[in-house]
Amino acid sequence: MRKVSFAEFGGPDVLRLVDAEEPHAGRGRIRITVRAAGVNPVDWRIREGQILGAHPTVLPSGVGQDAAGVVDEVGEDVEGVAIGDHVFGEGAATYAEFAVLSAWARMPEGLTFEEAAGYPSVVETALRVIREVGVRPGQTLLVSGASGGVGSAVLQIARHQGIAVIGTAGAANQDYVRGLGATATTYGEGWTERVRQLGRVDAALDLAGSGVIRELVELTGDPRKVLSIADLGAPEFGVRFSGVAGSMPDALAEAAGLIARGELHIPVEKSYTLAEAAAAHIDSHAGRTRGRRVLVI
Repeated sequence: MRKVSFAEFGGPDVLRLVDAEEPHAGRGRIRITVRAAGVNPVDWRIREGQILGAHPTVLPSGVGQDAAGVVDEVGEDVEGVAIGDHVFGEGAATYAEFAVLSAWARMPEGLTFEEAAGYPSVVETALRVIREVGVRPGQTLLVSGASGGVGSAVLQIARHQGIAVIGTAGAANQDYVRGLGATATTYGEGWTERVRQLGRVDAALDLAGSGVIRELVELTGDPRKVLSIADLGAPEFGVRFSGVAGSMPDALAEAAGLIARGELHIPVEKSYTLAEAAAAHIDSHAGRTRGRRVLVI
C-alpha cells in the first residue's frame, strides 16, 4: 500500500510517499480502506519534533490520526460494526490507503467521506476545551482563531449550550464566523480594545497559537479562565495547555448526533492527494483556514 511517512523530524520536505506493508486490525481495533484523512495542526507539530507528551514518535513514522472509510477488517472483541460499514474515527498513520482505527462511529447519513474525515479530532478537542475552560451557559467565551476547524466546532457547540461567543478571525472570514452564531471581530492592531467594546469576557480559548496569551489573560482577568491548544508557552503565564485527548468514542458519538440533527457542519476548505501531503501541511501551518483540510485517497 502507499502511505505518507517521515524518517527524520523537520519541515514538510521530510514527508515521503512510500510503499509499505498493510497494517492489520488487532484486538479491539478495525481496519478501513481509507477514503479521506483529516489534516490537523498536531500532524505537522509531530513531524517537526515538537515535544507532545501524548504523541510519542518512533521513527520512521506514519502521519495522521483522523480518517473516514470502509471497514475491511474487524479485530477480536469488536462488536457493532461489520465489513463494508462506512465509519469515521481516530487511529494511527491515517495518511495511507489502509489504516487501523482505535475509535470510530458510523458516518451520519448524507455525509461524504471527505467531510467525515475532518471531524474526529476537531470535535473531541472542541468538546474538551469548552468543558475544561469552565465556561457556563449565559456567559461569554472569547475564541482566538475562530474560523479554523476547532474554532468552527467550538462556535457551534457553544451556541447550542447557551454560551455567547466572540470570535477573532481574519477580515475575509468575518461573515463566516458570524454565520456560525458568533460575534466576529478581526485580529491585529487594536484587537483587544475591539473585544472590550463588545462586552465582558468570562473565558477565552487560544486555538491559533498566535502569541496572544498575555492579552487573553488581561481580557478575562484570570489565567485560570484561559486555555490554549496551540501555544506551548502558555504555562509561563499561568495558563493551561490542553493537549491530552479525552474519550474519543464519546466524542465521535456526540459528533454523529450533532451532525445528524443539523447542529454541526464544518466545511472542507481544500482537499489534497496523498502526494500533496507536504502542501497540506504548509497550508495548515500558515493558518487562516476556514473549516477543514483533508487528504482524499
